[in-house]
Parts: sequence; C-alpha cells; structure tokens
Amino acid sequence: MPEVWLRGALPHVSAFLQPVAHALLQAREELNELMADFPDSLLWERPAGLASAGFHLQHLTGVLDRLLTYARAEGLTPDQLAYLAAEGKPDETVRVGELVEAFNTQVDRALVQLRATDEGTLTEFRGVGRAGLPSTVLGLLVHSAEHTMRHLGQLLVTVRVLTERKRA
Repeated sequence: MPEVWLRGALPHVSAFLQPVAHALLQAREELNELMADFPDSLLWERPAGLASAGFHLQHLTGVLDRLLTYARAEGLTPDQLAYLAAEGKPDETVRVGELVEAFNTQVDRALVQLRATDEGTLTEFRGVGRAGLPSTVLGLLVHSAEHTMRHLGQLLVTVRVLTERKRA
C-alpha cells in the first residue's frame, strides 16, 4: 500500500491541511506497526542515555494535544499541565498498548479539529505557551505534524536499539 499522502485527499479536510492530516495518519500507521510486539519491560529503558520509548509515546500524544489546544486559541488545562509534568517519568504500571491507544485517540481528535478548521483562520495569530510566543493556526498545525514525525523517528531508533540489544 502506498504511503498515506499518495492515497488521495481526505474528505472534509482543507487542501491546505491535507499534508498535516497525511503526516499524522502516516505516523499512526508506522507507530502501531513499530510498537506491535514491543515488550513492556523495555518501555522505560534509556539506551546510551537517550529518551525512553515510553517518553516518546507520551510526548507524541501530549505535544499533539497541546499544539492543537494553542491552535484553538485556548490555554492548557490543569490536566494537560499534569500530563506534561509526568512525560518520561517511568511508570511500571503503564503498558505499551495503553500509550499506543492514547496516541491513536489523539490523532483521531486532531483529524476532527483539522476537518473543523476554517481556512480563513489559518493566518490568525496564536500565542504559544505561557510566554505567548508568536505563531499562527497554520504554523501550529504544521508543527504538530513535523514534531510528530520527528519524535516518531527518534522512537524508531530507540525501539530498534533496544530490540536488537535484547536479541544479542
């Protein structure tokens, strides 16, 4: 099957936002395949001091949620701030499948938001973070896709290193 961006336009998503939707769907497919057999016992290991697979899975979900919040011109909730504070902290009760499902759910939410985004708002200013750093709706949405793919790549390397080390 071709990559998501070669499968055609997604219904009800602006032409300007198709690349964002395609990247998020591609990331979801690759992440689900990558993590299908990944053992819970390796979730918090940090090979060579790199971030753990657990961190990347949490961060992928959390950042996507936060960037979409800023794109809606909303502030972060106490729950979002608590999630941010907990990202990467080992929790042996968390399972790989739970983190994968949380990411899948967040991608679904992102697609709903992309479908609801009015093209006329894409160049509107949005403040990012407590400092209100300048961005636009389009900037935030594009960065959500770019950031997702960046951490997916890092997750891929971490998972490969850990699984190859386990085999050796």
